[in-house]
Amino acid sequence: MHRYHVFETAHGFAVIAWSGRGVTAFRLPASTSAEAERALLRRIPDAVRADTPADIAAIVAAAQCYFAGEKVDFGGVPIDLGQQSPFFARVYEVVRALGWGESTTYGAVAKQLGAGPEYARDVGQAMASNPIPLIIPCHRVLAAGGKVGGFSAPGGSASKARMLALEGIEAAASGTPQRSSQQSFGF
Repeated sequence: MHRYHVFETAHGFAVIAWSGRGVTAFRLPASTSAEAERALLRRIPDAVRADTPADIAAIVAAAQCYFAGEKVDFGGVPIDLGQQSPFFARVYEVVRALGWGESTTYGAVAKQLGAGPEYARDVGQAMASNPIPLIIPCHRVLAAGGKVGGFSAPGGSASKARMLALEGIEAAASGTPQRSSQQSFGF
């Protein structure tokens, strides 16, 4: 059974879902709680709204800190990805290892997995299907040349750029990502 909780961050309303094994879904901030909840229920229609147990409450608090501009590490958060293709599972494992302020490209992830550059598009598909953004930090995976690329969360690629900027990564229209002194912003 999936349970979920909607909560407010400095940048809108997010929602987290979990099972007995770990976090199963996370929706990045939307402008209203209803919008965030709808997005989750489209993905997991049988999820039940619930109070957060202590371990999930700690993840909610960490997400609130993240969107307030604080450095947060989600690497130890238990996750439950359910059924995934082996390739997607490997992509998520590689991306999950990216820490605060680190970025890579779709092609670099493919190369790290021993796949050719033609698999960069498959890495992008895994990122677009990521059920647990932020905890599996797909926003840290950029297009070739350090470009922002696509992002399926509310606000699209502009939200991705703001999350990168929050972490001190500036992804320009061309070139490579650069460190930025910006530590806070509004969605």
